[in-house]
Order: sequence, then C-alpha cells, then structure tokens
Amino acid sequence: MNAEFWIEKWEKNAIGFHQQDINNHLQAYWQQLKPEPGSQVLVPLCGKSKDMLWLCGQGHSVLGVELSPIAVNSFFSENAIKPNISQQGSFKRWESAGLVILEGDFFALSAEDAKNIGGVFDRAAMVALPPELRQQYSQHLQNSLPDKVGILLVVFEYDQVVMSGPPFSVAEAEIRQQFQHNYEITLLFEQDVLDAYPQFRANGLDDLLEKVYLLSPRII
Repeated sequence: MNAEFWIEKWEKNAIGFHQQDINNHLQAYWQQLKPEPGSQVLVPLCGKSKDMLWLCGQGHSVLGVELSPIAVNSFFSENAIKPNISQQGSFKRWESAGLVILEGDFFALSAEDAKNIGGVFDRAAMVALPPELRQQYSQHLQNSLPDKVGILLVVFEYDQVVMSGPPFSVAEAEIRQQFQHNYEITLLFEQDVLDAYPQFRANGLDDLLEKVYLLSPRII
C-alpha cells in the first residue's frame, strides 16, 4: 500500500472511512487527555474530518496532516472557509484562523513542524496503515512530538484472516509494544460495533470491536 492508493481513493470518492459527524469518542473522552487550554492538537491523516472544527470550538488550534489535495480542498470548501495557502518545507500549508492543514506525506513531518503540539487525536491514521507501516508511523509520531504530549487513539480490532483492511485491525498487544516505553496505556472504551458497519458483516466478520485508548506520557 502506497501514497497512490489513498490518492486514488479520494479521486474516486471511495471514502467510506470518512465520518460525516463529529466523532462521539472525541467528544466523550477528549478532556481525559488533560490538554492545556488553547494548545495545538495534531490530527494525523485528517482527511476532511469535522473533528478539527470541534477541536477549534473547544479553544484549540489544530494541525492536520493529509496526503490528498482533494481531501484538503474539500475540507475548506465544504465548510466555507477561505484558507491562506503557502509552502512549508515539502508541505503545502493551508491555514485559516488557528487551523492549519499540511498537505503532504505524514512521514515528512518534523519536530519543528510539531513543536507546539499539546495533544493528538488519531481516529484514522493507525487503522489506515498496514502492519509494516504502523511501527514506522508510531515511531515517527513519537519522535516528532514534544515531551509530555498525550494521544487519544481510536482503533478497530477484528479477525484479519477473515477480512483484510483498510481499516486494519490493530490489537492491544501491538499498541502496547509500540507505545508503552513512553506512555501509560489505558483502555477507555470497547464495544462490538459490527451492526453499524453492515459492509463488514457482508465481508464475513462476526464481530468488530471498536476501542479507544488514552496514551498518557510517562513521568520520568
């Protein structure tokens, strides 16, 4: 799976992964991250998610990172926001009133780009990546973030033998392996949500767990 896969998804409007509404878990659990008031929130692989607008409404500034120019342009046009567009390193920077989306490869994100981040919301990044890229993603994310930045992480867990992703199954053991050196990991929510995704039942799944994790930085 490469960048062209996701570019093509947006070109064909094959974006079943996009949520029309604000994510319920974000609204329910965001404050457990204990973000500093007004801090900047990183939303990796953000697409055109309205979660970014909700975070702005909570007083945060937002930094989204998204590969697809169609997704970025759609976010601003669909929400009637006129962005200022400039270049930031290898990224095309779209900005308006405390909300920035960097159009480009997440793996090009630097610690300098993320120096003001005070929290992370990941609903669509880890589950979008196959196993061989997830470890690279989690390592790059941790290397890019300032110290003591928490993460609210939403994933799916299911029998990957029955159905291949995306969205991919991300087991708790993998999350602990990749993050436990720097984070205390707390499971906040777990529920079988297969009834909400009939297309996955049609693919042969008997259960589909949605899980929400709080990753709190270890105090050293």
